[in-house]
Amino acid sequence: MALQRDEVVRTALRLLDEEGIDGLTTRRLARELGVQSPALYWHFKNKRELLDLMAEAMLAEALPPDREPDPAHWPEWIAADARAKRGALLAYRDGARVHAGTLPSEDELPAVEAQLTALCGAGLRPRTALRLLLTVDRYIMGWVTEEQAWRQDTADRDRPPFPDEALRELPLLREAVDVLRMTDHDADFEYGLRVLIEGFRAEIAREAAEGVPASGEGAPASEARASEGRAQEGRSSDGPVVGRAGVTGLA
Repeated sequence: MALQRDEVVRTALRLLDEEGIDGLTTRRLARELGVQSPALYWHFKNKRELLDLMAEAMLAEALPPDREPDPAHWPEWIAADARAKRGALLAYRDGARVHAGTLPSEDELPAVEAQLTALCGAGLRPRTALRLLLTVDRYIMGWVTEEQAWRQDTADRDRPPFPDEALRELPLLREAVDVLRMTDHDADFEYGLRVLIEGFRAEIAREAAEGVPASGEGAPASEARASEGRAQEGRSSDGPVVGRAGVTGLA
């Protein structure tokens, strides 16, 4: 019977949990499936594409593509998507490393458009809305990467990190050491997520005060770019930079 793509992806995810991402090779995957390595390339061109398919499968149940974001409750669905994505990535060994660097597929772009439509309906401009999605996504990715590494490293350490005796002369660190020790991953994640969302609440209010339509309609593209350029003046230059990453809630 011909090898099916779903079988390849399911087997790759199982091997990921057994071997970790560094042990997941096409040769190992082919041996597990009982085929020669070239047979796998009917289903993906290289390991990057395999990782993309694995990341998509990880999130498929947690973040169904047909969910409908509500402009009136954007903080709630942004937070719910973030929690679901974190949970989906934590469910697999090296889940964050698999997902790192993925981009939405063409089939997923309508879902991204739906998210942008909802955020623009809440008062954001399209560029700011996309930056919100990317910023939250990168927060999730960074958080889960550190969380998974921390859990693994803690299991391998001979002694607990930051012992009390090392903090005897450091009163401020001693008071907040539970955060440093990451004793409550959920609470710390929720804190950072809330701060991000509140920051974008303020951005909505600022953009509304500027009087620029969220959709950019009513002004030529060049004028809209100039307006955004003027708005950038006087801001700190260390704001989020748009680059290569997945979008919140997508593979």
